Amino acid sequence: MTKAIVYKFGGASIKDAQAIKNLSYILFNRLRSPMVIVVSAIGKTTNALEEILSLKMEQKDYYSNYTILRKNHLAICEELFEQEDLVFGMVNNIFLRLATALEAPLTKENYDEYYDRVIGYGELLSSKIIQAYLCHRKQFCIWQDAREFIKTDGTFRLAKVDWESTLAMCRQQLIPVLKQLPVVTQGFVGSTRDGKPTTLGREGSDFSAAIFAKSLGAASVTIWKDVPGVLNADPKRFKDTIKLDRVDYKEAAEMTFYGASVIHPRTIKPLANNHIPLYVKSFLHPEDEGTVIGDFEEHRISIPSIVVKDEQILVTFEVTDFTFINESHMHQVYAALDRLKLRANLIQASAITISICMDRELFKLEQLLGEMKGVFKVRYNEGVQLITVKNYDEETKAMFIGNSEVLLEQTTRSTFQLVCRLFDGEVEGKLR
Repeated sequence: MTKAIVYKFGGASIKDAQAIKNLSYILFNRLRSPMVIVVSAIGKTTNALEEILSLKMEQKDYYSNYTILRKNHLAICEELFEQEDLVFGMVNNIFLRLATALEAPLTKENYDEYYDRVIGYGELLSSKIIQAYLCHRKQFCIWQDAREFIKTDGTFRLAKVDWESTLAMCRQQLIPVLKQLPVVTQGFVGSTRDGKPTTLGREGSDFSAAIFAKSLGAASVTIWKDVPGVLNADPKRFKDTIKLDRVDYKEAAEMTFYGASVIHPRTIKPLANNHIPLYVKSFLHPEDEGTVIGDFEEHRISIPSIVVKDEQILVTFEVTDFTFINESHMHQVYAALDRLKLRANLIQASAITISICMDRELFKLEQLLGEMKGVFKVRYNEGVQLITVKNYDEETKAMFIGNSEVLLEQTTRSTFQLVCRLFDGEVEGKLR
């Protein structure tokens, strides 16, 4: 069989009826078999579902939010299909199942598992609508449930892939389907061996595409974005950004580790280990070159690349008896982070303190503080930003030092990082 190719379309690329029509246009001369089309939830659906969960957690009425979400999906269908089309019954049926799922009790103790049971309905809806529309346009393809193929452990909200089971399921059950027609499936979701829904981490649809690519021995993965490719900074924050035509796997992995939002952090490893190129292209200008990520170790990037992570928490652990920080203190902190599935985006130790910058995770900060308050004096700042500059120069550093209230700063040979209170992005100087 010819090697498969994998396309991934994120929420922005399918945010409304016109965007879904554009997806059909992109696939018009590109759709072939074997091909896997991985889609995220439509627009801000995942955010809307998280808001519903938040309201339920607070024991507030979420039904109006649920109704708005349902109406939005049906409105998109009304622009894409005739009124008698079967897709309307299908969408209503999915929302009925969602309503049933939301009737179950939600507590702090079962939040992560409950989240994974509910949140995947966004991808279920989008993939059903897109597959139906492509067939309506005579771009024939088959819908498949990604949870039947991507098998994981039971670490809800950040599940680890069971590669042995996933490879077996893809090769035994997905490849025979791909020999017939292209497949439309979901990103972000998986399931345990006993069928419990899991998710791969927020914005994990890119990773799903990489999982399918590795499992199928694909020729390539293409991620369709609202930017022309991989840029050296977010164009919504900075002027004069530069598109990177080629990026080595190692460079891309570092960029994603520091929080570059164009690619999910776990995407690169399965592709790099199997030498599968990753293309990042614009769904607004699909004929443009975009960026290719691959084996380009000789092609070093020298221009500064800037990543800004919002909604960070800076936590400082201070010893209470003036003992100097040692390996046992570091072990205690890392062990607590590991138990709570929290990742340190930056860590810095001084003589008597350990400071960590991390993403905000519902309920987990209070758990961390509860575990560590008997060992350390703990202080924290919420709502801060983490700014990372790879391949920095002094001019680029100066852009940030004078434009923000710096809480923590760290510099290595090639990377400059600072934690600050709300840098606004209005800086002088060019990114070159």
